[in-house]
Amino acid sequence: MPSVSPPASGSAVRGDALRTLLHATVTGDAAAVAGLVTEDVVGWSPNLMVESRDQLLSALDVRDDSFSEVRFDLTALDHIGDKAIAEWRVSADHTGPWHIDDDLAIESTGRRLHLSGVTVAEFDGDRICAFRSYFDDMALLEQVLAGV
Repeated sequence: MPSVSPPASGSAVRGDALRTLLHATVTGDAAAVAGLVTEDVVGWSPNLMVESRDQLLSALDVRDDSFSEVRFDLTALDHIGDKAIAEWRVSADHTGPWHIDDDLAIESTGRRLHLSGVTVAEFDGDRICAFRSYFDDMALLEQVLAGV
């Protein structure tokens, strides 16, 4: 007789949702993100603030070719009530101009860059209704500018 896996618990589903959201935002997979968040999702990071799913998806559309060979690693994942907390690390090669704002772009350095952070997600059912990502964006800039 075939074995049947028990249904995933709310915590497991939420952990999977946060893992998928983080990977999808790093890779720019807007279709995956759309199904994971509520319509009125609120999100914040040092370089992003959104107050809806549409704003989040628009932010993903603004991606450029600054980085290649992107690798996302989830280093820890915990669940507490309606929250999931993930520690992560992203590595990428700086292979194209990085547009800091409309007036400033940093040309490719070819360096391998590393960024570590933590994301806290709050849930409404199995969908993310709020998230906050904490990382040191100045440390990333220092890696880019080292030796320039």
